[in-house]
Amino acid sequence: MSDLKIVYHPHPALRWKSKDVTRIDAQLKDWVGQMFELMYQARGIGLAANQVALPYRLFVVNPTGDPDEPDQEQVFINPQIVKRNGSEDSEEGCLSLPEIYGPVTRAERITVEAFDLDGRDFSMELSGLPARVVQHENDHLDGVMFTDRVTDNVLAGLKPLLDDLASQMGHMQEDGRLGSEDQLIAELKRLEAERT
Repeated sequence: MSDLKIVYHPHPALRWKSKDVTRIDAQLKDWVGQMFELMYQARGIGLAANQVALPYRLFVVNPTGDPDEPDQEQVFINPQIVKRNGSEDSEEGCLSLPEIYGPVTRAERITVEAFDLDGRDFSMELSGLPARVVQHENDHLDGVMFTDRVTDNVLAGLKPLLDDLASQMGHMQEDGRLGSEDQLIAELKRLEAERT
């Protein structure tokens, strides 16, 4: 497969309900490396596999957003949020929705269980920004965007920006820089079948 790229709303991968990762191999590790690179290039702090058109339950985070702090990097494979406590509002953005921000209510503290890149299972208790990032990325794996969690008023304000992204994607499909909706969905299904 060619190099990964971040996909933008309304790419069908962003609404895909991701499938569990069934094996950790050289290909998966290569994808994870590319995901960290793309995340840093885009000045992000988290990136889910379906944001690079991979239909698998996997995301990467580094709450510092700093490539010079690799000890802060974390890979979550087949994550599950098993406990949520408290509630707080904060503004969120998304690398698949450039320049779009809105206030989202999330749990203040969470416990997440997942596997790392060595296939070891782990559990983490997170609060503050790391907890928010994990909840945001975990949503992606279920095809949920942060814009689904803002109030109707906020969403109405964001609609012109979302429409503009949809229009840009339409132009890319018209001039052949991006596959048609059917082609994009067929590729997601192919990737899914390849690793199940």
